[in-house]
Amino acid sequence: MASSTVLLAEHDELATGRPYIERAETQPGLHDQAAGFLLSAARPLRDRLVDPARRLQRIVELTDRHGREMRESSDEELAVVARRMRVRLRRDGFEPALVGECFALVREAAQRVLGKRHYASQLMGGWALLQGRLVEMETGEGKTFAATLPACTVALAGYPVHVVTVNDYLASRDAEEMGPLFRFLDLGVGVVIQGMAQPDRRAAYAQSVTYCSNKELAFDYLRDRSALARRSSELHLALDRLRGGPARDGGLVLRGLYFCIVDEADSVFIDEARTPLILSSSGGAGGEQEKYDTALRIAAALAADDDFSVDLAERSITLTADGKDLLAEQAEGLGGVWASVRAREELVAQALTALMLFHRDQHYVVSEGKVQIVDESTGRVMPDRSWEHGLHQLIEAKEGCELTAQRKTLARLTYQRLFRRYIRLAGMTGTASEAVREIDSVYGLAVVRVPLHKPSRRADLGVRVHDTLAAKWDAVADSVEQRALVAQRPVLIGTRSVRASEELSAVLTARGIAHALLNAKQDKEEAEVIARAGEPGRVTVATNMAGRGTDIRLAEGVAEKGGLHVILTEYHESRRIDRQLFGRCGRQGDPGTCEAIVSLEDEIFSVYAPGPAGLLRRLRDGGSSLPGAAYGGLRKLAQRAAERRSATIRLQNLKTDRQLEQLLAFSGRGE
Repeated sequence: MASSTVLLAEHDELATGRPYIERAETQPGLHDQAAGFLLSAARPLRDRLVDPARRLQRIVELTDRHGREMRESSDEELAVVARRMRVRLRRDGFEPALVGECFALVREAAQRVLGKRHYASQLMGGWALLQGRLVEMETGEGKTFAATLPACTVALAGYPVHVVTVNDYLASRDAEEMGPLFRFLDLGVGVVIQGMAQPDRRAAYAQSVTYCSNKELAFDYLRDRSALARRSSELHLALDRLRGGPARDGGLVLRGLYFCIVDEADSVFIDEARTPLILSSSGGAGGEQEKYDTALRIAAALAADDDFSVDLAERSITLTADGKDLLAEQAEGLGGVWASVRAREELVAQALTALMLFHRDQHYVVSEGKVQIVDESTGRVMPDRSWEHGLHQLIEAKEGCELTAQRKTLARLTYQRLFRRYIRLAGMTGTASEAVREIDSVYGLAVVRVPLHKPSRRADLGVRVHDTLAAKWDAVADSVEQRALVAQRPVLIGTRSVRASEELSAVLTARGIAHALLNAKQDKEEAEVIARAGEPGRVTVATNMAGRGTDIRLAEGVAEKGGLHVILTEYHESRRIDRQLFGRCGRQGDPGTCEAIVSLEDEIFSVYAPGPAGLLRRLRDGGSSLPGAAYGGLRKLAQRAAERRSATIRLQNLKTDRQLEQLLAFSGRGE
């Protein structure tokens, strides 16, 4: 990066008619797309010829060069260095030599106020983040701490920095833990969480560094855009100023999309990018109860295969000709929506979807009389999300809950388009290699893998495949008894859904095995439960949420017993999530073991590879001995099918979002 002005990009790359700085979003032409594809394809070859770690090692040498000088300086002298660093970064930009000196300053400040010192691998990661890369660092390597290096550097240069995490708890925790470091360097730090008033949000974004969740950031941006609808052009803003009226940007909370570091970037960029972000207002729900109850009653009377067909992979339902005829008979004389052929068929198809494809304690939970969506990638509840087109109300009616009001869309945006609007974007995660091409093509981020601080001591014990779910749960309980009760090692068991976690909990309880249960129903206790998961003989059953953000530290004496043992009980739709769970053990050179205990009845096989899974089951029933490669092939087949489907959904969301933006721009409304 030759100069700090590069952070602001070239003038013609900036969005015009905006109240604050952000990058203009342009659709690349065919030649640019072809060039980007060739560049992406060439990166693996380039990385084989020139080791990326060797390129990153240079920043370690530059930082160490100033280490002694910083250590010998007093706190007052470091404060003077920090003030001078502001001027130099603004004047000279992010030159490697100057960045090395700034990193040395930040590292010494962190040692004094946090009692922690950045490792060489964290210096490498910080340099890659500053260059606008997606950094892959193994779980437990200290990504959050590494992010303070580029965050402080860019903030000292005078640009706002957003550090984005996956939930409010992590945003608050990280802001609190890293706050003393920023304040030592005279940098303000803010945090944005759900429920904050607009003035508090504006004050948080006004700080040098702001921690927030991807959801809060996205909806703050959408609210800004909605507030400026029809009046966001440079002409309108200029006219407001000429009239002497109050500044129109006084109602905004953000002050520009400059530099963003996304933690757990694969979760944000890939998993959560399947669903567009919609800013909506509530309408009335009066008179809807009878309509939804009738739809569910009619849907329950229809027969699968004869009246409708189900596509589990696509999660869609299609009425057959016989089903449409039967629906017409049932709707006769009802009036209202039932008089319209298209409307009643769409409504009943949605009712069938609610009955057949969305299951309690898997896709949603019912808490305090409300239906709350569960994020299938993280296992966390999303309390302020709802399904569209009446599906949410149909599920509420199915569960006997009070109907919430349907929502009217005010604005929508995908994560893909939001993050591409940052002048400079960076990300970090422990699992990015499976999604390198998509991250590169959609977000323009090259993936850089940072070497481990200490060699890994994690041992993979392989995979055991059982015919039935019951046999799988018994095998899991056997493994727990061996490791936790006999060897007194801590055991973490990962499940895919709330229902699965509770099924396993019942099996363990029946055997008298004490355990902690963590799923979407107990997500408030997440940090406390996971923090204790490294105690001797401790058994923790958790959904995917256990894999992100909170360290499992081994209690005294546990390492000598073999460390944490992790059991995966069902493959996920993405290979990355499997790796995240296994990454919970063997962190920072600790010992640990992991294994997978799965069943041919697991959803990943029954939905995405039903034929091959059925064949393997029949061969096993016939007494055939199958090689491990057969099960490995089945896993690859199912997960790749699931990943292709998810990628297609994300691509379609992005295309739809662009088309809607073009239509709104043509009508003069903006987004």
